[in-house]
Amino acid sequence: MPKKKPAAAAPLSLADVRTRIDAIDRNIQQLIAERANWAHQVGKAKGKLAAAVDYYRPEREAQVLRMVVDRNEGPLSDDVLVHVFREIMSACLAQQEPLKVGYLGPEGTFSQQAVMKHFGRSAHGLPLSSIEEVFQEVESGNADFGIVPVENSGQGTIQITLDMFLTSNLKICGEVELRVRQFLLSRSGRIEDIERVYSHPQSFAQCKTWLRGNLPKAEKIAVTSNAEAARRARNADDAASIGGESTGHVYGLRKVVMTPIEDRTDNTTRFLVLGRQIFPPSGHDRTSILVFIKDKPGALFHVLSPFARNGISMNRIESRPSHHAKWEYGFFIDLDGHVEDEAMRRAFAELKEHAAQIKLLGSYPVAVP
Repeated sequence: MPKKKPAAAAPLSLADVRTRIDAIDRNIQQLIAERANWAHQVGKAKGKLAAAVDYYRPEREAQVLRMVVDRNEGPLSDDVLVHVFREIMSACLAQQEPLKVGYLGPEGTFSQQAVMKHFGRSAHGLPLSSIEEVFQEVESGNADFGIVPVENSGQGTIQITLDMFLTSNLKICGEVELRVRQFLLSRSGRIEDIERVYSHPQSFAQCKTWLRGNLPKAEKIAVTSNAEAARRARNADDAASIGGESTGHVYGLRKVVMTPIEDRTDNTTRFLVLGRQIFPPSGHDRTSILVFIKDKPGALFHVLSPFARNGISMNRIESRPSHHAKWEYGFFIDLDGHVEDEAMRRAFAELKEHAAQIKLLGSYPVAVP
């Protein structure tokens, strides 16, 4: 007689599935509590330190998040899991004392989103009125760290941020890449009501094709931030603003169209994390330097050659007036690797022979997704 096939297991009822999920949730909660206790032990092992900033180690955090990505086999995306673990680490660190992080405010800006992406929601954000003030608050110690925009994939470099490094002694200790989605927001949510649009100039530039095609007659009014644009738009039915989804939530505005209106689908802004020290290597790092060159033929070639000879990739180079003398320029250079790497040490030793001045801006973990 042929063998009978084993009966297929009966599908679980909805009640059974929910019971299983509840059990998993209890285990997750217990493990998070256990992790928080061990994180507290790490704080104790470091001894009595002055403030929360003394407990924060960006290189260790980057290593943990990269391991999360490496272990991920789905079904959740890397971005989702990194976000979850970032919040867990943020909450664990806040057991000592929440980090104070300055950013270009007011509340609802993309800079605030960058703070939450990098430090988690347990950090205490300090909205400030300008990029200059972010630098000043970190330098004075009123903020542990600061976050400032440095470049956009479509609009290029934010020059004021680079200019601040000409005179500031702060160090770059991290970077954040934020996918920027711009929405048209208004009080009524109806495009036919809109006669004027408020926005930061950068957002206008990122959405100019859409605006030209869909609101050609609307007045375009530039303001200091997208949060300020939202504040103005919420006071009139015939006004709209451009900003992120969170800006609409903060200021009670509706999406006029449900999809983003930026012209480029890969619209991304890179932010720098400002601190007062350089941290150890994480294993996947970037180094930023400011080099003033001697006025002689081939000067820039001689400055860049040591990196090529030592197998170091250059990610970016940007020139800015030095503010020291007329027609004198400094070059901002981003390099693959950490300043403590042997190849970087050799390149820097060679570079000193050809540069008038070298300023190390920072060695920091490359942005985690």
